[in-house]
Amino acid sequence: MKIGILTSGGDCPGLNAVIRAIVLKGTRAYDLEFVGIRDGWRGVVDGDFFPLTRHDVKGLSKVGGTILGTSRTNPYEGERGGAENIAKTLYGHKIDGIIAIGGEGTLAAADRLAKDGINVIGVPKTIDNDLRATDYSFGFDTAVNIATDAMDRLRTTGDSHRRCMVAEVMGRHVGWIALHAGMAAGAHVICIPEVPMSIEEIADLVTSAHDRGRAPLVVVSEGFKLRDMEEAYSDKGLDAFNRPRLGGIGDLLAPEIERITGIETRATILGHIQRGGAPSAFDRVLATRLGMHAADAIMDAAWGQMVAMQGTEIVRVPFADALGELNTVPQVRYDAAATLFG
Repeated sequence: MKIGILTSGGDCPGLNAVIRAIVLKGTRAYDLEFVGIRDGWRGVVDGDFFPLTRHDVKGLSKVGGTILGTSRTNPYEGERGGAENIAKTLYGHKIDGIIAIGGEGTLAAADRLAKDGINVIGVPKTIDNDLRATDYSFGFDTAVNIATDAMDRLRTTGDSHRRCMVAEVMGRHVGWIALHAGMAAGAHVICIPEVPMSIEEIADLVTSAHDRGRAPLVVVSEGFKLRDMEEAYSDKGLDAFNRPRLGGIGDLLAPEIERITGIETRATILGHIQRGGAPSAFDRVLATRLGMHAADAIMDAAWGQMVAMQGTEIVRVPFADALGELNTVPQVRYDAAATLFG
């Protein structure tokens, strides 16, 4: 069989490790042939394929980003989009199926294509850790480590000036990165999308920490909303899926915290730094395991499913199990962290 591999949506550390594992396991154990698909679903629509051999993936487990390129293309849009046209394109290149590596948007497209008769298997990817069918996604651990390191650095400069430091991390709908990195860095306030707060509540916790002689650290997800906000803060327009481009809530909070508390406050937006660089050891192993199991799924013709981590095991689940409902931070987890605030 000839199988196409694509990466779609936002990049993250670990994508190359998945690609490497699929190719190594598939060629060695099953004598499969692979082609790379350039720039996500765009490459499927345009027929932009290239051979992908063991030689092409050597040494990739430690390399960040994706050698395939990525985009946020919708495979059902455009004159050459849609399941019927894609089926013709795949048939013309003698491609028997696709492994789609991506997050909710990518897997939703894969699910729709699978229902329309295209052979697709999914591998979950999201640094936000917001897919409910898998306990962890690769890229998340790396993002938390990067954010924690940045916060440790902010703590030292904050201590030097007795400033309040606001660190904004990724997290459109869920606050897992903020929760884990904030707890690891000893944050005095963690603001996540699941738990709206008022600026006065945040200021009270900042004041409490400052009164104890600490330089307060506030960690905020990009999708966090104050109680009086109807939508997450955005001033950067819309993305390819007509969603607001988030980022900047930290810059909004910092002057308000300083105004209310009288404590000098600075904000740092980590942004795409969290997506870049080499994956952590945990993410390299997780991505490799998912990739190898994806190759197994091809041989079992487990089309319309994705591989996932549940507990310590890699399993297969229908696409539908990963879609429709996000893996949000449970209130009990946030309440446990909140006992350390202030």
